[in-house]
Amino acid sequence: MDLLRSLPLGLYLEQPQTWLHKIDPRVKFAWLMSFLTSYVLANNNWRVLLVVILIIATLIARIPRRVWQQQMGWLLMLSFFVLAIAAISPDGLGVDYQSRLPANEQILTQPANSNNIKEPADEKKAYSYVLFHKGPVKVTRYSLSLAVRLSTLIFTVIYSTNLYLLTTAPEEITSGIESLMQPLRRFKLPVTEITLTLTLSLRFIPLVLEEVQNLFRSVMTRAINWKKLGLKGAFKVWMTVAERLLENLLLRADQMANAMMVRGFTSPNEHRVQWHDLRLKGRDWLAIATLILFWGIRLAIGTQV
Repeated sequence: MDLLRSLPLGLYLEQPQTWLHKIDPRVKFAWLMSFLTSYVLANNNWRVLLVVILIIATLIARIPRRVWQQQMGWLLMLSFFVLAIAAISPDGLGVDYQSRLPANEQILTQPANSNNIKEPADEKKAYSYVLFHKGPVKVTRYSLSLAVRLSTLIFTVIYSTNLYLLTTAPEEITSGIESLMQPLRRFKLPVTEITLTLTLSLRFIPLVLEEVQNLFRSVMTRAINWKKLGLKGAFKVWMTVAERLLENLLLRADQMANAMMVRGFTSPNEHRVQWHDLRLKGRDWLAIATLILFWGIRLAIGTQV
């Protein structure tokens, strides 16, 4: 079991370099925030469109299939199960339906001199709140709408963030965020310290996966008979593994801190590293223009009614 390959969440893809890699990290960060915020007060058509855009962007970018296939497959499967379960679940409205027609049927009798007026065909179409009802399975308009919202939200939030981390190096992320946070220096906020902490956090993700993988392999190689241990014994084993994992992560963090101190990272003012020289190029301006069009479409047709 190789977690670094089977579960590459939050890892940066160094090779091959796609066109998504070459876009300025500030522009990609604006796109990420757009995906995460345009979802608010949007209709279901827009939410489904966000999922389609993410899938098409992945395919157009020519990211290796081995990288996105498993992640996208698991997310689509999870979203489908959420869609199915939420659609057949009770909608929670608790509305008691009452007929608007009078109980006395004689009142509904049409007069003789009605001149045989026929209603248009469009008015004969009956509105049905229940879309499907067979046995215990019941799908209503509200439950289906809620199911679409939940499933698309899970896919959009997780996959858009993972795609951003997949095509943007941690140093580029922190450089872009630090550039965007420059106005906050007027309020004496520690912008450099925040971005440095973010860089270390992103770099620490592979270390966590590696430690989990090593501990899992160490447990599997010992051929523990879980049936003889029972529930209590298995719980003690996994608590020991969790304790060891915490110790290893704290040890890695202490080693990283010592390495920074040896190299002179005592304060941002004394040792400041310029990660990248951020400059907007032609492809970046094209991405910004597309982002403006993106929000124009969102404000025009994507508002929830």
